[in-house]
Amino acid sequence: MIAKIGRGTNIYGALLYNHSKVLADNGAILHLHNMKETADGNYTAMQLLSSFAPYLVANKNTEKTALHISLNPDPADIISDEDYIKIAEEYMRKLGYGEQPYVIFKHTDIERSHIHIVSTTVDRKGIKIPDSFEKKKSVDICRELEAKFNLSPATEKQLLDSSIPLNPVNYSKGNIKAQIASVVRYLPKYYQFQTLGSYNALLSLFNITSEHIKKEYKGEIKEGLVYFAMDENGNKVSNLFKSSLFGKQVGLKELRTHFDKSRTNSAAAKSSLTEFILQAMQLNPDEKNFKDYLIQHGINTVIRRNEQNRIYGITFIDHNTKNVFNGSQLGKQFSANVFQDLFSSSGLKLSEMAQPILINPTNSIKNTSTTDALHPFFDFMMNLSNLDGFGLLDSLLLGGFSEEPEEQAFEYNMKRKKRNKRT
Repeated sequence: MIAKIGRGTNIYGALLYNHSKVLADNGAILHLHNMKETADGNYTAMQLLSSFAPYLVANKNTEKTALHISLNPDPADIISDEDYIKIAEEYMRKLGYGEQPYVIFKHTDIERSHIHIVSTTVDRKGIKIPDSFEKKKSVDICRELEAKFNLSPATEKQLLDSSIPLNPVNYSKGNIKAQIASVVRYLPKYYQFQTLGSYNALLSLFNITSEHIKKEYKGEIKEGLVYFAMDENGNKVSNLFKSSLFGKQVGLKELRTHFDKSRTNSAAAKSSLTEFILQAMQLNPDEKNFKDYLIQHGINTVIRRNEQNRIYGITFIDHNTKNVFNGSQLGKQFSANVFQDLFSSSGLKLSEMAQPILINPTNSIKNTSTTDALHPFFDFMMNLSNLDGFGLLDSLLLGGFSEEPEEQAFEYNMKRKKRNKRT
């Protein structure tokens, strides 16, 4: 069983998302713990929120008061509703939230059933509940529950996917070396990239960049890779760190081997990615809308501009297939010059694009599902206000952090509907 723990600033949003599953007959409320109950057993998101109100009013200075946990058993496990409630109660008690109000939702909209727990991170006095070593504690609890309820144990890879804290480097917090290490040691295990430029585009999501260095030493040319932390504007803000500090897997030699391997498995990934890009080009020629559309489909766009503000490079990071491609690697119709024209005031006529894919506008944006949701490895939050430039995606990664991509897409769609109503 895998547990995912997310925190955010909007507990109503988490309740609304889960309650929407109930209204669509894709979920149910299994249990309320230390919460107000209704006579008929029916609830609205606002009624559920009322049980948290005293805690939120008493809150001293905790910013992220919403706690949203999902417990995901192996698809082969058959679990009764009664056991789901017991599992959730024991998990919350051992994690330190046994006295908190919380609601347990069961989701049934995909093949594997699973449960979501919505609670708050502050107690009745408004004091934040301690969460030190929470990830490790959660893993230990899950192992105990697997044994007690005869559940299939999570595999090592599943545990790794669910527990690695991949956060952008924050240079103001110090310990930059450890922050960089926590990212770069894992990226080559999960992502395919064919050039150092593509690798740097991926690193830019975490406010990191690398540089190829070459020096002569005792008559021999020595080359290697060094890493730097960047600020929100893409400027270097740290001393260099030699790749050897982080392990040979992120050194130049190993990465070159990784580049070669990535090239051999890229055909299928290119096909699906180019389809989405062409859709975005046809539907959203404006740069921000173009990026927003791809974000909804789990694809980041990293654009590099020169001093004259002209695009000289564009890279697409597809979190669905875990591949990174420069535009030129995808074909001439995705080169930097094409996007410079497309996003300029004059624009590029869509009829001039090479081999466009005809899209029915009413069906262009798919309903979010398990297969189309944003990639769960990063759990991207749909905060799209600051996506321009190189290395400016920390707000996307951290804004209102949640571990449920479907919830994030749901929240984004709700905000978009509100904006449409205003216009």
